[in-house]
Amino acid sequence: MTSWLNGEWPWYVAGPAIGLLVPALAIAGNKAFGISSSLSHLCAAIAPGKIEYFRYDWRRAGLWNLVFLTGVLGGGFLAAHTGTVHSVAISDATKATLAQMGIHNFSGVAPQEIFTWHSLLTARGLILIVFGGFLVGFGTAYAAGCTSGHAISGLANFQLPSLIAVIGFFAGGLAASFFILPFVIGKL
Repeated sequence: MTSWLNGEWPWYVAGPAIGLLVPALAIAGNKAFGISSSLSHLCAAIAPGKIEYFRYDWRRAGLWNLVFLTGVLGGGFLAAHTGTVHSVAISDATKATLAQMGIHNFSGVAPQEIFTWHSLLTARGLILIVFGGFLVGFGTAYAAGCTSGHAISGLANFQLPSLIAVIGFFAGGLAASFFILPFVIGKL
């Protein structure tokens, strides 16, 4: 039995809770769910009037998003500092494939050979962390939302642009997993 105090919620509780979030937001005033809109509101609050894109009343449009973002960051901090650390469950076939690419440490949440301050100063680290982060930010702006916003709110509201975006997310993820990642990890 998993411990709810350690942040481990069973799928049959977490799934319906996330699913019920969309109608709750609709009842609360047609609000959208997603992290990218929270970050836009944060930029509008920090640098009002400096950039045209962020000139709007962020208090009316997204104060609740900033509370949500604070909860996400606070919850992540609490989970990291009070919860039990578990290794991510990875299949033996995936471990063997990653070992061929030079990744051998599977403790924690992310491979230590890639996601450390030391590896950030390598070509592989710059491509995966910096350039990858830029692509995620660009994609979020271009798709007018992030994966959670499109996949949870957009699909639940039957929005065609969200369906197209989610298909693009999955296609891009598959292409990156099978073509780009093996090249970047294995060759650099």
